[in-house]
Amino acid sequence: MNTNLILLSDFSDVRFRSAFQQYFAELDIHVSDWDGLFDEMNREGNNLAYLLPADGGGAAAFLQFQLTGFSNWFLEEDLGFIREFWVDPARRSRGIGTMLLVAAEQYFVQRGVFHALLTADNAVGFYLARGYRKSPGIRAKNQMEVLSKYLA
Repeated sequence: MNTNLILLSDFSDVRFRSAFQQYFAELDIHVSDWDGLFDEMNREGNNLAYLLPADGGGAAAFLQFQLTGFSNWFLEEDLGFIREFWVDPARRSRGIGTMLLVAAEQYFVQRGVFHALLTADNAVGFYLARGYRKSPGIRAKNQMEVLSKYLA
């Protein structure tokens, strides 16, 4: 794993906030209360992110994720969920996204979690090339495609 990666659990980090706002701007998502959004991320308590700092300040990329679980009356499964993922447009296609994804997958495995999920409305090919598979039996509330990968 890249030793430059910073593991964040507090989303008051200015570099993360700025990168997250740029990411939402690229998606044309408008937020009226940024402080409230970042406070909510902190209050949820199980959000983490790997941040790759940019030379000279700011962020080159981030991947936000969480450990979560599903259960019913008979079964339980711990899952790693990739929530948000962004690489600065000027730095794309340089292996940074793969490095971040592998770092999150390693984090999951080190904690005994061997199933990763994410939703995607773009870059599906990126995930498929890294071992994720479409999971039509799993439905996302946001109607995005769900992809999953079993980790070794």
